[in-house]
Amino acid sequence: MAGECVPEGPDLGDMSEEELWELINDNRHRISLGVRPCILIPYLRQARVLAEMDEDEILSSHNLTNRSMRTSYMLDLLKTQGRNGAVALLESLMIHYPTLYTQVTGRKPSTEPSRFSGLIKYSELTEYLVRAVTGMQKELQEARCEASKMKGHCASLELEVRQIMGLEEKSRDLQTENERMRRHLCSLQRDVTKLKEEKCDLYMRYTAAIEEKSAVNMRLHDLNLQVYQLQTELQKTQMENEFQKKCSLRSASPADTPQLQEEVRRLRCQLVKVEKLDPAREDILAQDLAEAIDSQVELAEQLRCYREENEQLLTDKQGLLDQKECLSLQVQQLTLDCKMHQQKSTVIQSQMKELQAERDQAYLSRDEAQAMIARILAEKDTLRCQLVELQEQVFSLQAKGSPRRERPNFDETDMDWENLRSSCEDSLSCPTRRRLCRMDAINPMSLTSEWEDSTASVRSRNPEPPSPESFRRREETLYTDSSLDTLDTESLCEDFVFIPDVGSEDKQTPRLFLCKGSSIDGSVSRSSYPPFLMRSRPKAIRVNGRVLSISLQGEALLSQLAVVGGNKTGVFVHQVTEGSAAHTVGISRGAQIVEVRYEQHQKALRMVLEDSTLEEAMWALGQVTGLCHLSLRPRQDDYEVLLQQLQSSETISGDSFYVRVNMSLCAGPSGTLAVSCNDILHVTNTRPAGTEDSWCASQVHPCQLLDLQSGTVPNYYRAQRLLIRAIEDMSFQTKKSRKAGRVVDQNKQKAVRIVGTGRQGRNPLWVSVEEENTKSTEPPGDTSAPKSCLTLMPYSLVTPLFPPICRPVLLLPTILGHSLNKKLADWQGFELCEPEVLSASEHAARLQRSEILEEFEQGTHCCYTLQSVEKVMKKGIHCVLPLGLDCVRRLHRAQIYPIIIFIGLSARTARKLKSKLQRNSQSEERLLACSKSEEPLLDKLPCLYHSVAPDSWSDQASLLTSLRSIIWEEQKKIVWVEHDQW
Repeated sequence: MAGECVPEGPDLGDMSEEELWELINDNRHRISLGVRPCILIPYLRQARVLAEMDEDEILSSHNLTNRSMRTSYMLDLLKTQGRNGAVALLESLMIHYPTLYTQVTGRKPSTEPSRFSGLIKYSELTEYLVRAVTGMQKELQEARCEASKMKGHCASLELEVRQIMGLEEKSRDLQTENERMRRHLCSLQRDVTKLKEEKCDLYMRYTAAIEEKSAVNMRLHDLNLQVYQLQTELQKTQMENEFQKKCSLRSASPADTPQLQEEVRRLRCQLVKVEKLDPAREDILAQDLAEAIDSQVELAEQLRCYREENEQLLTDKQGLLDQKECLSLQVQQLTLDCKMHQQKSTVIQSQMKELQAERDQAYLSRDEAQAMIARILAEKDTLRCQLVELQEQVFSLQAKGSPRRERPNFDETDMDWENLRSSCEDSLSCPTRRRLCRMDAINPMSLTSEWEDSTASVRSRNPEPPSPESFRRREETLYTDSSLDTLDTESLCEDFVFIPDVGSEDKQTPRLFLCKGSSIDGSVSRSSYPPFLMRSRPKAIRVNGRVLSISLQGEALLSQLAVVGGNKTGVFVHQVTEGSAAHTVGISRGAQIVEVRYEQHQKALRMVLEDSTLEEAMWALGQVTGLCHLSLRPRQDDYEVLLQQLQSSETISGDSFYVRVNMSLCAGPSGTLAVSCNDILHVTNTRPAGTEDSWCASQVHPCQLLDLQSGTVPNYYRAQRLLIRAIEDMSFQTKKSRKAGRVVDQNKQKAVRIVGTGRQGRNPLWVSVEEENTKSTEPPGDTSAPKSCLTLMPYSLVTPLFPPICRPVLLLPTILGHSLNKKLADWQGFELCEPEVLSASEHAARLQRSEILEEFEQGTHCCYTLQSVEKVMKKGIHCVLPLGLDCVRRLHRAQIYPIIIFIGLSARTARKLKSKLQRNSQSEERLLACSKSEEPLLDKLPCLYHSVAPDSWSDQASLLTSLRSIIWEEQKKIVWVEHDQW
């Protein structure tokens, strides 16, 4: 077309604006289809008919989905520039699309300066043309290189075709040879069949011959018997003849001799005839003799075989006899052992009976002691009530006798109130006092020493009234002898009484008030006169399930005792400072600290340390001020095992738990681990030596519970501060580049996962601190924990699970998952979950039991249930779930842990799935919106998920292949599940 003779059209400079745009609009369809805007835009920018914003709108607008739409939109923008826009467009077509320029204008393209308008200066035009020519030359060179590559590729394809044809020829030869071998095999099979038939005939003939031989042998045996009988008769006849001959010689007369001789000759002739046999009979007898000899040889061979078998049997018999002797010895030894064990069991049973008798006697003694204690306490309470009545009478008499007497000084009144403190409370609480329980009973052995000092003891349990010396010493010894006192925080307010001031309105009748859960007025303090809070009577040592409660002064408690252990083994007392309050009350090594109770800011606090880490336990013990109460459990054996493990370096502490990291941490000095968001760490020590804000942790193998690289990570609260700082950096980061993509990349490097403590409002990785009245979980007086943003969790506590069967598969985003589920279910080892149609009653019942995962259609009773998922899983294959994210928690409650795969999408990758989406009545915009809305919800799941990068697949086939490999890898991994905070 370029070489054809084209008639010259009118000059463009002579045409008006309307004519130019009419010419362009007549060829608008041709220009929209044949022009690429990215090639013309540089010239149009040079001619100043398009701005930078126009260029970005043409090339980057999401509404312009193809090249034709972009070109048409560019023409609309140029039309707003009037004649300059039309001239610049035609000049750019003349430079880059000469053929199209000729078709539009009817003029031949030319690069002479006179053919261009004055929109661009001559120097700029020359420079642009040079760049355009250079670019065309590069494109031409690239096209030639591509053509050479294609030629090489075609040559290689031709070579492969020739090789394939050669292989095809060889395959034809092999098929021909195969057919020939098959025919030969068929002929051989026919020959084998004939030989088998001949062999069968020979077997039949051989069987008939054997039967004939047996009949001949029987006949030969009969003949041998007849010959033997004849020989016997012959011998008998000969003997008779000899005997008769002798008799005849003795008694015969000479006249009878010729007759006898004649008879003898006749008999001899007969005997000769009998002895002579014909040749046929001789042959038969010879053959019978040979067969008899052969049978004798066979019998001799059989006899030899029988003798060898007999010798082998004798040898086996001897071996069995030896084995029998060994077994008999073992039986005797086992019999002796059994008798010894029986004797031991008899002795043990007798000892058990003795121990049971001693236990029963101890129980009886304990019951008697407790009954005696109850009786003594009842008597004491009665006497105290009498004492209170007498003291009230004394007060009333003193008030009437000396109404104008001066008020006693402060010290004397203090002593009187202190003397009356215990008795007044007992008098009021006597009717409402709780019945004595065994759990509040004291040790009976401790009563002996107390009864000896009944007159001088501060807390006398003797029915006698307190002595004056006891009144004077009561104040200074009230809180020193605290080894026999315990504080039950559940009934803290019941142990205190409120005594009004003597100078109150009612001075004549002092009253006693019982505080039950009511707070004390702010104007009344413990230091005011008289004391408003005092114990009614000392409580006994409480033993509950082998847990001993001990009261002591807990000032600087960590300097009084040292602890070891952790959440895995328990927190044990390791060292006790001699002379301290802990040593005085009898705390010893090897006792497990179960609970700590103390008062702070007039609040009774309780901290449970039974399953706390070493860091939590040391923090809790460091918070104790004043009087505290420790609940201890004796576990000496477990403590010694822990010490052996620490000494042998088998473990570094008693801590062991797994966490999921919710932020990325870079590697630092002194062995700090570099971890990414969603990594799993095994924390083995929460209080390493030399550091107070770090944990010792190890990365975990994804498929086995094996520790990999070890190091240190920030502890919970330092990591929380780093998390807050990272979120602030991400929120207030300024744009350093004009392109948003660069900022997105920076944010991706600081990946975090926003996780809160949930509705519980407490940290599952921190010790439980409870107030007795308000039940608050916030640690009081916490100076180490940050007060800002307490709900953010840098680490989440997780538990490893090992599903025994194939896990279900959930593909996200939901729109893309619905398109891929059927393709995935067609593979071997996968099956699509089918919905069930339920009746109204069954639907309501299953909905109440949370067995319905999702409705298939709204308004109907067709839905996906747990039973349909379990039915597929029982077959040993993966169940493909056509559901959304809401089903994950319901599956977790049923102990079903699906494989969650999120497929990342971009505008370019969504375009690759356009045809697939159109078949499902979906669009790219809805798919991207669904992906954008579901991606933030993944971080709220209590389990890990796998994310597929958008640039890791090119089409649907490669995506399905990668999904299959991902499912295979995820099936082998450990399932880490967080403790659900909601």
